Amino acid sequence: MFKKSSISLLLATLLAGTAFAAEKTYSASDRAVKLTHDNILIDTHIDVPFRLDEKWEDVTQATENGDFDYPRAKKGGLNAPFMSIYIPASLDKSAKSTELADKLIDYVEAIVGRAPDKFAIAKTADDVEKQFAQGLISLPMGMENGSPIQGSMDNLKHFYERGIRYITLAHSMSNHIADSSYDLRRQWKGLSPFGKKLIVEMNNLGIMVDVSHVSDDAFYQAVEISKVPVIASHSSLRSFTPGFERNMSDDMIKALGKNGGVIQINFGSTFVSKVSRSWSDLFSKKRKEVEEKEGEDSEIAKTFGKQYIEKNPMPFATVDTVIDHIDHVVSLIGIDHVGIGSDYDGVGDSLPMGLKDVSTYPNLVQGLLDRGYSDQDIIKILGGNLLRVWRANETYAAKH
Repeated sequence: MFKKSSISLLLATLLAGTAFAAEKTYSASDRAVKLTHDNILIDTHIDVPFRLDEKWEDVTQATENGDFDYPRAKKGGLNAPFMSIYIPASLDKSAKSTELADKLIDYVEAIVGRAPDKFAIAKTADDVEKQFAQGLISLPMGMENGSPIQGSMDNLKHFYERGIRYITLAHSMSNHIADSSYDLRRQWKGLSPFGKKLIVEMNNLGIMVDVSHVSDDAFYQAVEISKVPVIASHSSLRSFTPGFERNMSDDMIKALGKNGGVIQINFGSTFVSKVSRSWSDLFSKKRKEVEEKEGEDSEIAKTFGKQYIEKNPMPFATVDTVIDHIDHVVSLIGIDHVGIGSDYDGVGDSLPMGLKDVSTYPNLVQGLLDRGYSDQDIIKILGGNLLRVWRANETYAAKH
């Protein structure tokens, strides 16, 4: 499953089943494994619900597909994955967006219902800590794309009551809340009038404001309006991928730091590697040229992708590439403002070598240890920083 764009969907389909023959073998030390398992690991963006809507699998057991299931999560030490309630941008201004959001939340509740001895819904930071102590995997939820709000504060409250604890204001298209980094139309020049009011009410309820996907103007306006720290639930750094506005610039990172917020690093190769990004851009360009010359429905166009990838394999990022982004955030604004937002089950088979599914977090921890990060620093990256921001939102909401 891959839900970022039509080009990305094609790439994911073509890359699926690709043999990673040149992949380096990663091996985490006992120390890295223990550090990962003994502490709360929060990944703020895993696209299991939408994956299940496309093809149901019982993720409480081992599954053949996808990046997440219970056995792999346990192996990887993942104990608090935010389930992404992802709503396609095409459903904006449609009641179907609200219906789909409720349906995907139902799926998360169904996972817990199937295996209450393995999973539990988490609606507070305290829930995560209590469930961790009980040996359960917490399933907090975030909404990717605010479309289901439909301009209604009643809908916002409804989704808060159902467990939504962050909202990504927009996705791949400008919506009724904010402009998107992917959308050349900047109808609001940032946030809409409703979007500005929405942030105030999100603060009052205790729903974290997620600035991933939004335009630069929308980001700065959100940070200015929010009375509490915001998050970027699954973003990486633009300095490594010049021209890719979906990622955050150094100035934005600094503004996030002043806000007290946290950026959760996206693992996707095209998010973290300039080489992978350039490969993807060139692939898209070549494909478009073939479609314009031969027609989208031509046999040449239909077989182009597979043939191109066979001759020009995608250059995948690595664990070190991801850690470069973490290093850069730390150098800009300190250790307290970076975490993990992998986008597992959302970026298809473009995941880095050594981080192909949720069983592999110890490889990331090993890489951090190799670079001299202390145990306490790593604990902050794994979940401590996100818990701080979550609690700040809860404390503010309790007073308002």
